[in-house]
Amino acid sequence: MNPPPAIATAELVGTRLIIWDPKAGLAIYRSGFFGKPVGIPKPKPDQDFDVPLLMDLMEGLYLLEHKRIRVIETGTKGVVTKTTLLKTARDTYRGFGAAYQVYDNLREKGYVVTPGIKFGADFAVYEHGPGIDHAPFIVSVETPESIMGPFEVVRAGRLATTVRKQFIIAIPNTKSGRVRYLVFKWFKA
Repeated sequence: MNPPPAIATAELVGTRLIIWDPKAGLAIYRSGFFGKPVGIPKPKPDQDFDVPLLMDLMEGLYLLEHKRIRVIETGTKGVVTKTTLLKTARDTYRGFGAAYQVYDNLREKGYVVTPGIKFGADFAVYEHGPGIDHAPFIVSVETPESIMGPFEVVRAGRLATTVRKQFIIAIPNTKSGRVRYLVFKWFKA
């Protein structure tokens, strides 16, 4: 990964953020595999691109908190504050606060975190990044009050095994700020 780039400008368009400047978008992407270049489904780590960068609200909030981007509103071009972006995210995604706490924790530990929807989980987590290695972990975010029955655990475990990933349940504690991880290890009897 490259050193952190200068602050880029991202425009909030509905529930997505777009860095229109391809050079700034490339720098943000290369600094931690944030977002997706428009029209390039699986960019290579060293691939140059000359298109805007599209990001979700979770990535945008993380980058805004770390002073890597500034966010402007479509139309008015007024500055979007962290509070406004957080409200948009919470209004858009159920359980955003807990999921973001896990996302932030994993990023701070040095992992590359991408959406895990294609694996039936909240996140796919890489040690190095897409195109460098395969995501060894899929993470589902649950609350301490969540009840996960045996069928859900077996289903998640079978899916994780099928795609050769380790299934992890992340349980954030909003009061302490800590995240507990339950790692499942499957074995043949």
